[in-house]
Amino acid sequence: MNNDPAIIDEMLRTARNIAIVGMSDKTTRASHHIGKYLGDHGYRVFPVNPKLKEILGKPCYPNLDAAQAAALKETSPAQTGTGIDLVDVFRTSENVPPIVDDVIRLQIPYLWLQDGVIHNEAVARAQAAGVKVVQNDCIFRQHAARPDLQISH
Repeated sequence: MNNDPAIIDEMLRTARNIAIVGMSDKTTRASHHIGKYLGDHGYRVFPVNPKLKEILGKPCYPNLDAAQAAALKETSPAQTGTGIDLVDVFRTSENVPPIVDDVIRLQIPYLWLQDGVIHNEAVARAQAAGVKVVQNDCIFRQHAARPDLQISH
């Protein structure tokens, strides 16, 4: 699967609430750094890891249902979107099918599978349900490559 640059661009510009499935509290892990980076660049990050209660001072949710409920509860009426816009997956490829089931059921529009996370059958199912998908790519690398998306601190 070749990722469509226009879809990547749309995701990075449109999504505001990102659930990071498999986010770690270990500072040596990519999921930790990328979650912090996204939070520092204007996205609302919802860590999803059933083994943790908190990451980077944010509540950590046991599953996508809990993250979606929290995002819906926290979303202000002034915002255009509600709930989770994008699910960023830092789990191994065999864990993707049940995540796709949740994304479809919760009607989350975007799914991003990080470097090395590949599951063509699950991706095809997501796409058939109308979910836009990026597979085997790094959201940090793609975001950092777009200077116009960088915010100054």
